[in-house]
Amino acid sequence: MKLLMNRVLSCFVFLLITTVVVSQEVPKYDYLEIIVVQKANNSGRVKRIKVQEQKSLEGKQITIKEIEDLEGTSDLLYYMNAANWEFIDRQSVVSEENDPVWMSYIFRKRR
Repeated sequence: MKLLMNRVLSCFVFLLITTVVVSQEVPKYDYLEIIVVQKANNSGRVKRIKVQEQKSLEGKQITIKEIEDLEGTSDLLYYMNAANWEFIDRQSVVSEENDPVWMSYIFRKRR
């Protein structure tokens, strides 16, 4: 009877430990920022897409040149989605009425 109790207790402790280890796993992500410059008074037409060299691009399928060659924001979102990058946030900066609009697109991908 004592042996049975020890085995049940051992199994319970093992299951508890594995549950704690699995539940404390924190997913790690790579983040990527892409700057899109749009004309202010031309219905949001994209002038330029700019990507700075970032550590999160090392060893990935996508390249800065491919991203910067895209024509519009819908192309950018489609391209990033096809490469399994998840869209997170977009922020814009407008300084003057006729100045271009600078849009910052943030993407993330599991490591």
